[in-house]
Amino acid sequence: MTQPWPVGKSVLITGASRGIGAATALALAAAGADVVIHYHSKAARAEAIAEQVRAQGRRALTVAADLTDEAAVRAMLATVRAEFGRLDGLVLNASGGLERDRSDDPDYAMRINRDAQLWTLAHAEPLLGPGGRIVFVTSHWAHFYGRAWQYPAYEPVARSKHAGEQALLARLPELAAHGLRLVRVSGDVVEGTITPKLLDHAQPGMLTVRRRDAGRLPTVDDMAAAIVQGLADDTLAPAAILFVGETNIMEQPRP
Repeated sequence: MTQPWPVGKSVLITGASRGIGAATALALAAAGADVVIHYHSKAARAEAIAEQVRAQGRRALTVAADLTDEAAVRAMLATVRAEFGRLDGLVLNASGGLERDRSDDPDYAMRINRDAQLWTLAHAEPLLGPGGRIVFVTSHWAHFYGRAWQYPAYEPVARSKHAGEQALLARLPELAAHGLRLVRVSGDVVEGTITPKLLDHAQPGMLTVRRRDAGRLPTVDDMAAAIVQGLADDTLAPAAILFVGETNIMEQPRP
């Protein structure tokens, strides 16, 4: 009898030292998967997640890389190959554009949210092989970019993440030819992540208003559950999108 998909599978999660990525690593481990935990600079935080994965009896590898540096991405995947040999799944979760230390770099959001997604996938493809599964994590404001009202501080992030999503969709025929499947997971403002905190600082009261309008904001565990579904559910069509939380974002919210 065939085992449920996550059991015995190996999955790389970008941006997995905290927030949605960390919750996904733990959810996959609980479902029986081994995980590669990518992080940018917080080694201790990534290792703490890895220890929780190992406590569940699964393998965990932590790998550091600046995803905006293609050479660093290539080196990261070489480490994954050496340690794991293969990948069954790839979760493109890492994103950025609100960091204060990148505020003087106008191209950073596009590099991390579009370019980095493409070359992470490109260098992971040889490890994935036929049957490999890819999940791209985005937000409602990015997915509906051009149709939805935007928080001013988030607009560069939404624009660049939308560009990343469109660039990945353009690769669907090639991915299908190699037996790879892409699914998208789009979330509302997610409780327990850094983005709403930064947005609420830039636009005080934003989080209170969004909680009111949405009724309930999703958590990192809600997002992780959708990502695991995106990887494991064989009934999902290629390029399927799973929405987490309310999508009532087309009009500017009233205070």
